[in-house]
Amino acid sequence: MTMISRRNILGLGGVSVVGAAAFSLRPAAGTRTRTASVMTPVEALSAAASGDILIVDVRRPDEWAQTGVAEHAIPIDMRDDDFLAKLSAARASETQPVALICARGVRSARVTRWLQEAQIAPIIDIPEGMLGSSAGPGWIARALPVNKVN
Repeated sequence: MTMISRRNILGLGGVSVVGAAAFSLRPAAGTRTRTASVMTPVEALSAAASGDILIVDVRRPDEWAQTGVAEHAIPIDMRDDDFLAKLSAARASETQPVALICARGVRSARVTRWLQEAQIAPIIDIPEGMLGSSAGPGWIARALPVNKVN
């Protein structure tokens, strides 16, 4: 990854460079990135209910306990040393799309990039998350079903 120095940012009209970089990191809902797509919580629920995707909640156990986990999702803490093994075991096949959800879309985007670098595909980001983000109100505000986690 190329580092951009403060001098380069200022020399290129800082605001436009920073604005363009921020935009490229968070595509608008419904658009495709180079290697991952995004879904709204409603789309993800429908696809998971029909078995078309696997939803993985990458948050921490204390967060699962507070809000519950999206219906049809499996909780796998992104910090687990055996995250990839758990993910592989949960998938119906290597080609089953995996949709990632977290609280507000930051961690799911990070794990999406990590899985892409590991050449695991197809990956889908749910950028609204459980609690909502700039991408939308989120799973809970949409009153979508959740399952309690002990």
